[in-house]
Amino acid sequence: MLKEKGILFDVTLCVGCGACSQACKETNNLEQTNKDFLKDHLSDNTFTVVEQYGELFTRKLCMHCNEPACVSVCLVGAITKSPTGSVVYDADKCIGCRYCMQACPHHIPRYEWATTQPRIRKCNLCTDRVKDGQLPACAEACPTEATLFGDMDQLIAIAKKRLKDSPEKYYQHIYGLEEAGGGHVLVLSPVPFEQLGYISKLPKESMPEFTMRAMEKIPSVVVGGGVFLTGMYWLTKRKNQIAKDEKNNNK
Repeated sequence: MLKEKGILFDVTLCVGCGACSQACKETNNLEQTNKDFLKDHLSDNTFTVVEQYGELFTRKLCMHCNEPACVSVCLVGAITKSPTGSVVYDADKCIGCRYCMQACPHHIPRYEWATTQPRIRKCNLCTDRVKDGQLPACAEACPTEATLFGDMDQLIAIAKKRLKDSPEKYYQHIYGLEEAGGGHVLVLSPVPFEQLGYISKLPKESMPEFTMRAMEKIPSVVVGGGVFLTGMYWLTKRKNQIAKDEKNNNK
C-alpha cells in the first residue's frame, strides 16, 4: 500500500535563495518570468514562489488538499487526487471551465490566458519523479532542508516535535494540517501566518464537506433558489477576487 507523501516547509530555515523555484521551472520546462524571483508570482509558468516579508522568506504552492475543492467541482475529472496525496491535472480532459480556480480556497490554480488551447496549471508535487523514487525538485534543490519531503505521518511528527522543543522559536500552529480539511503541504513559521500572506481564516472542514453541511440546512422548499443564489454569490465573489489578483500581478 502506497503511503501518502507531502512537504513540510519551515520558514525559520529558509534563506530565500530561490533554488526551489528555479528547480521547479527547470523540471517542468517553465519559462523564466522574472529575473528577480522574489518579485515573481504564481502563474501558468510559475508553480511555486518565494516571497519575502521583512527578514523572513516563505513559499507558496498548491497545498494538495486532502479533499480538494478543485476535484469536487471539476465536471470532467481533469483534476484528481493521486494515491500518494498529490492533486494532479490532466490537460487532455480539461474543458476550460475554470471552476477549479473559483473553488480553490488557497487561490492556487492558474490559467493559460495567452494561448488558444489554454490549460489549468499548478504544482503537481512532482508526481512522476516521486513514482520513480526521486524527491520533488524543490525539496531536492533546497540547501538548508527548509523544504522536506516524506511520509505525511513522519512530517507531522517532525512538525509537532519542533513546536514542542522550541516554543520560543515557532508560532504554535502547523499551517495546512487543518485548514480547509488539511492537505499535504505543511508550514511552520515564527510569526502568525497571516503576516506571511497565508489565508488564515479558513474552516477546518474540507470545502466539499463544508458546502454539503450548508446545503443540508436549507429547507427543501427553497433548495433550488437558495443554492443557486448562494452559488452565484460565491462564484461572483471568487471571480472578482481572481480578476483583482490577475490585475495586481500584471502591473
